[in-house]
Amino acid sequence: MRASRASRNLPAATRAARSASPSTATRLSWAVPKDLILRESVDGVTTLTMNNPDRLNGWTMPMLDALMAALTAEAEDPATKVLILTGSGRYYSAGVNLGGSLKLGHPAALHGFIFERNKALFDHFIRFPKPILVAANGPAIGASVTSATLCDGIIASENATFSTPFAALSVPPEGCSSEVFPKLLGDAAERILGEEGFAPDARQALEVGLVQWVAAPQDLMTEAHRIAKQWIAEGRRRTYPAGFTAEQLEAINARESKVLARAFLSPPFLMGQFRFLWGKGKRRPALMFLSLAKTHPLWKRMLPAEAR
Repeated sequence: MRASRASRNLPAATRAARSASPSTATRLSWAVPKDLILRESVDGVTTLTMNNPDRLNGWTMPMLDALMAALTAEAEDPATKVLILTGSGRYYSAGVNLGGSLKLGHPAALHGFIFERNKALFDHFIRFPKPILVAANGPAIGASVTSATLCDGIIASENATFSTPFAALSVPPEGCSSEVFPKLLGDAAERILGEEGFAPDARQALEVGLVQWVAAPQDLMTEAHRIAKQWIAEGRRRTYPAGFTAEQLEAINARESKVLARAFLSPPFLMGQFRFLWGKGKRRPALMFLSLAKTHPLWKRMLPAEAR
């Protein structure tokens, strides 16, 4: 195996990947803090590993930037035929870290930031032109679950669970889940997205149709590579869940992102985040959300009309 570091210039990272023989294993890290995304490519199967186990591979701003940059690079790399996305450590991903993502600013700019970032994240998954297999090595929460259902398939470790606590957080579903989950999961969709907050384990997720394969933890990546190589042999093309097209999913994502941006700036959500972060001892981000909630009547007039 050959190891190297890519420069901060993404085209350089892409060139480095393209220069490697498809039959040669390579490991690259984009120049982001702590090597947040690791890359390994063997015989056309490229594995991206989210690598921040101390923070449960949570989708902080640096992690999101690294993940979207990596997806862009792999979309352009002809050596990548199938992509596997997984995590290091105990968790696949703890989802979006809101306390570390939002910064105080003009309300209209903050609303626009939430809308654009949410839309961009899921558009990167929707627009990825090659088959994607998620290998959920452990618990997955929130956006890491909904984005996984936009991929071609999910193989789950027996240690995996899948949680989408939108109702508990006073936010609407995202990642196209408001429409994809009912078609994909049937009656189980309401249990997972609604007040019950049902978080299925790997076997339960297989039963309801959220994942397609389950493997023992030690066999997860071997099985994931077997599936990916089979897809290459079959000439598989990109597919989407429940018969949706990419265009339909993009439209759903845009609509959900608008609703989500409005909900993120609502008093119930802001106070919920304050209580959650305060209980975790994260005083500074907690006070930011408290400040936004208490001053909401003043600054809401600065929001776009559709966001008030």
